[in-house]
Amino acid sequence: MTIEEVTGETPPSTPPPPSSSTATTTTSSKAPPLGSSVIPIVNKLQDIFAQLGSQSSIELPQVAVVGSQSSGKSSVLEALVGRDFLPRGNDICTRRPLVLQLLQTKGRSNGGSDDEWGEFLHLPKDTRIYDFSEIRREIEAETNRLVGENKGVADKQIRLKIYSPNVLDITLVDLPGITKVPVGDQPTDIEARIRTMILSYIKAPTCLILAVTPANSDLANSDALQIAANADPDGHRTIGVITKLDIMDKGTDARNLLLGKVVPLRLGYVGVVNRCQEDILLNRTVKEALIAEEKFFRSRPVYHGLTDRLGIPQLAKKLNQILVQHIKVLLPDLKSRISNALVATAKEHQSYGEVTESRAGQGALLLNFLSKYCEAYSSLLEGKSEEMSTSELSGGARIHYIFQSIFVKSLEEVDPCEDLTDDDIRTAIQNATGPRAALFVPDVPFEVLVRRQISRLLDPSLQCARFIFDELIKISHKCMMNELQRFPVLRKRMDEVIGDFLREGLEPSEAMIGDIIDMEMDYINTSHPNFIGGTKAVEVAMQQVKSSRIPHPVRPKDTSEPDRTSSSASQVKSRTFLGRQANGIVADQGVVSADVEKAAPAANASDSRWGIPSIFRGVDSRAVTKDNLLSKPFSEAVEDMSQNLSMIYLKEPPAVLRPSETHSEQEAVEIQITKLLLKSYYDIVRKNIEDCVPKAIMHFLVNHTKRELHNVFIKKLYRENLFEEMLQEPDEIAVKRKRTQETLHVLQQAYRTLDELPLEAESVTTGMPKHQELLTASKYSTSSSYTSSPSTTRRSRRTGDQHQNGYGF
Repeated sequence: MTIEEVTGETPPSTPPPPSSSTATTTTSSKAPPLGSSVIPIVNKLQDIFAQLGSQSSIELPQVAVVGSQSSGKSSVLEALVGRDFLPRGNDICTRRPLVLQLLQTKGRSNGGSDDEWGEFLHLPKDTRIYDFSEIRREIEAETNRLVGENKGVADKQIRLKIYSPNVLDITLVDLPGITKVPVGDQPTDIEARIRTMILSYIKAPTCLILAVTPANSDLANSDALQIAANADPDGHRTIGVITKLDIMDKGTDARNLLLGKVVPLRLGYVGVVNRCQEDILLNRTVKEALIAEEKFFRSRPVYHGLTDRLGIPQLAKKLNQILVQHIKVLLPDLKSRISNALVATAKEHQSYGEVTESRAGQGALLLNFLSKYCEAYSSLLEGKSEEMSTSELSGGARIHYIFQSIFVKSLEEVDPCEDLTDDDIRTAIQNATGPRAALFVPDVPFEVLVRRQISRLLDPSLQCARFIFDELIKISHKCMMNELQRFPVLRKRMDEVIGDFLREGLEPSEAMIGDIIDMEMDYINTSHPNFIGGTKAVEVAMQQVKSSRIPHPVRPKDTSEPDRTSSSASQVKSRTFLGRQANGIVADQGVVSADVEKAAPAANASDSRWGIPSIFRGVDSRAVTKDNLLSKPFSEAVEDMSQNLSMIYLKEPPAVLRPSETHSEQEAVEIQITKLLLKSYYDIVRKNIEDCVPKAIMHFLVNHTKRELHNVFIKKLYRENLFEEMLQEPDEIAVKRKRTQETLHVLQQAYRTLDELPLEAESVTTGMPKHQELLTASKYSTSSSYTSSPSTTRRSRRTGDQHQNGYGF
């Protein structure tokens, strides 16, 4: 949105190059001086922004008058105007900020009129008050209307314009004087409140500070200079005014104060002599007081050479020049701020839209909202949004991050055997053999264990779908356009519809993810080309076991019987890779008798070799026992049998059987084979899951909602009987629309007003008021940042050589 669109203006066309006659005319004619136009335009801006009250955020150039109570502020302002018009009294007189705009008119000598009048902004337009006593009474009455008659204070402005040929164009803000002790209806913290009010004006860098201090007080303890220093510590915006120079103690003077040797200020000081209370009671006019002020300075040799720092005329001229220069410096930034505020306000006003009453208009508005919302939703998902963030991932980029950097990465970091111990695998292998000893490693434990590990992939897959669901909800909230802020019912309904629709899309996504996991568990495809296979697993496992084998030192053979028995028992308990014995499981409490171990023939141990176990070992042992019994006489055989029966007994099997704590080398090989098979097949399934789960989520949840969202909105919300309910605005929206419309109108006025400024004017010239014509003030010069041009300085020096400066001394 451009300024021309907001203000309704067309950009100026480029003028043709001037002809010779035109150039001659332009050269000969003089442009209006900046000083005669810039302050009235700023005054006009102040009146324009006064319509907004405290809502205005544009800070305009102005001069704020600060000082303690009874410091002479009102007398200084009346002297600048040349008339009595401010409330007087012994107590606090200024109880509301008074914005005083002095506007110079053409006098009778310039073809105008010598009439002087005032206009209040709170009164009907063009209400002129020619009686300045009436102006005083109106100030008092307007103050009392807001804060009462008992010394109350408020920060709401009173705006007064004074038109006179006897003033210079100056805008001043007379602020309440700083008081220490509350009186009347004033609160106990009146001093803090007044200081806060003053700071709210002078802290703005666009505000010049006129700090008024009586000469009969210590300048270092001046309340005005102290509060000015808080807002302007460098003193670039502060002008000091020393009042009541005529009542200083005898033998003292204010020369060092005016020269800035006590408290230096960049813009310097001006000393003035106020009317005393006796002068006011005797109705001595301001013009008479100015003549008395001139006589006072002429009669004090100590003030000779300070003509540019003495008297009300010099103060008026200095204020005018500094204010004009100050405005000139601030104008570019002021116009930029008004332009930016105008565009921002127009955009805000546009977001509130217009009130639509007809059903057709409401239907078209609703359809437009739904279409824009769906377009914004798709743009965010596809990364085509015009409001793309450059500081963080958003929209579809976050979905991709969840798939690749969270879901896939998390699955890749999982070890399929991390929750399986060697004992778990060995127990599974032994359980899979049933009542028989297996000749080979059974495949049932592998399938059981691999299904167990595949089932672990279900939870992270469902969690991934939930993450995507949450992201889509966030995206739907970001699609809420500013226009929808007007209609909270519609916004709530749209939230409900898209929330329900996304949940409907989440259900088939989760169901599909469950089916994918179930498919992987239902069929273990050991023929997959990437599967390691049994032969390769055996080869790798054998190599790993051999590489990890640690040789044990050989102990000298002992002839004791317990050692032989132990050696025989260990040989009986040994197992091979292709076949196993039935005693590979131990109980929580021992069930194998030492006598049974002793009865086992030693010859049986020699028949067991690596890889070729004797699967008939138990039958051989029984055959040998039978032969021994048959070779003996019947009586001896019966006796031997009775002895054997009395020596052998069985214990009850325990409730829980666990594998032995130690396992043989063959068992280590079997465990390693199972691990290799598990890892190999798990990697195959993991890659399938990493590929299929995002596809399922994108198909059933993301793309489905993107394709069907508009149709769902139309089906659920585009109903004529719901138009009025959903497009109902709250009262605050209507208030905001009205407020922004007023602000927009004010900013448009301000922008057009700034176009009236003479951009080509570079020099600043001001006229002298009529009542100051007898008092020829010297050319203003100061060491501040508002310095005159070199040409102006040279002209000033030439003038000073020919004429006497100041008051003629």
